[in-house]
Amino acid sequence: MILASQRIDDSFDDIWEELVWRGHVHVSTDEAALKELLAGDPITYYCGFDPTAPSLHLGNLVQLIVMRRLQLAGHRPLGLVGGSTGLIGDPRPTAERTLNTRETVAEWVGYLQAQVSRFLSTEGENAMRLVNNLDWTAPMSAIDFLREVGKHYRVGTMLKKDAVAARLESNEGISYTEFSYQILQGMDFLELYRTYGCVLQTGGSDQWGNLTSGTDLIHRAEGASVHAIGTPLVTNSDGTKFGKSEGNAIWLDQALCSPYRFYQFWLNTDDADVVSRLKVFTFLSRDEIAEYEEAVADAPFRREAQKRLASEVTTLVHGADATEAVIAASQALFGQGDLAALDGATLEAALRELPHATTAADAPVAQLLVDTGLVGSLSDARRAIKQGGVSLNNARVEDEHATIDGQTLPGGMAVLRRGKKTMAGVFLA
Repeated sequence: MILASQRIDDSFDDIWEELVWRGHVHVSTDEAALKELLAGDPITYYCGFDPTAPSLHLGNLVQLIVMRRLQLAGHRPLGLVGGSTGLIGDPRPTAERTLNTRETVAEWVGYLQAQVSRFLSTEGENAMRLVNNLDWTAPMSAIDFLREVGKHYRVGTMLKKDAVAARLESNEGISYTEFSYQILQGMDFLELYRTYGCVLQTGGSDQWGNLTSGTDLIHRAEGASVHAIGTPLVTNSDGTKFGKSEGNAIWLDQALCSPYRFYQFWLNTDDADVVSRLKVFTFLSRDEIAEYEEAVADAPFRREAQKRLASEVTTLVHGADATEAVIAASQALFGQGDLAALDGATLEAALRELPHATTAADAPVAQLLVDTGLVGSLSDARRAIKQGGVSLNNARVEDEHATIDGQTLPGGMAVLRRGKKTMAGVFLA
């Protein structure tokens, strides 16, 4: 989903300076050589995404944005979706991955290729090209693999890679399958170097061992120097892992994470994190971000930076129409819009994020207050109604015996509220 607002910030001398300022560089090969390389003629670079799930997530979004910034600077991206590496999976810190079926991985390859294509332009002289490492690994025999690639690797060096070392110290150990992952990723870089002249790979800093596997292999096999950039793992200011909430990743596929939930995730960014998030996840200029930094310092209660961050990233991932629908739903839920005029799917997604209950069409409002957890008992519910503190679809409930019969919104939904800010969703069975 290429947006007109995506641009190179001309307040920087070169793309390397912009990447560094935005916090995209945690570790890299020779910085001076990289800066010179990126300031010269267009180069070919790549980032790989393994189909170990049916969707990319926020960690992958960092890489897609880095790729887009490099493409905007004139460089040529290769989007690799790992049809072969996805059959194995890179080593996790604690235990072996569950191997997915070939059919599942092939299906997920298609999903991820479609997602990658939405963030990178497929037109022009530096159009993005999709590649699948299954194309060059599947025809290779085990003997060819060992003779042509394996001979360049030293086991002692492989054992020192962080991911491998961590697993060797765990109770699970590590299988030869996952131990070999770094060789497969190194072979990817070598193949792309030979076929497309690719000289740069980007990835998360936790993948640094796999990134340098490729640079080392190309040096040994071809006698050439190529480069790698490892982006920081994005964490919150309190040190917690970014994008995780009770084990739930923030996926880029709206079927796994609704645009409403996605928008709310960014809207709830802490003041201490919002400026760095604007740098990493948006294409706003340095001057624009500086203005929001001042707004956070002078009037944090307005949450202007969070609203812009949520709008920019939701538009980037889900499009402007979805963002407008989400904002309209947020406003209507708090009485600033017409609930009945909202897109049904967006409203349902919003209500699913609230405490909610499924009920019959003639259910008493008082009972629903209890069922959704807005009050602790029926007597509390009746008292709240008598005091004028309960509303249904933004209309005050006057009768303590009232039901929701005939008062639901299209699609059989309703917004139940106690007080000004405590809400729940109701769905007809």
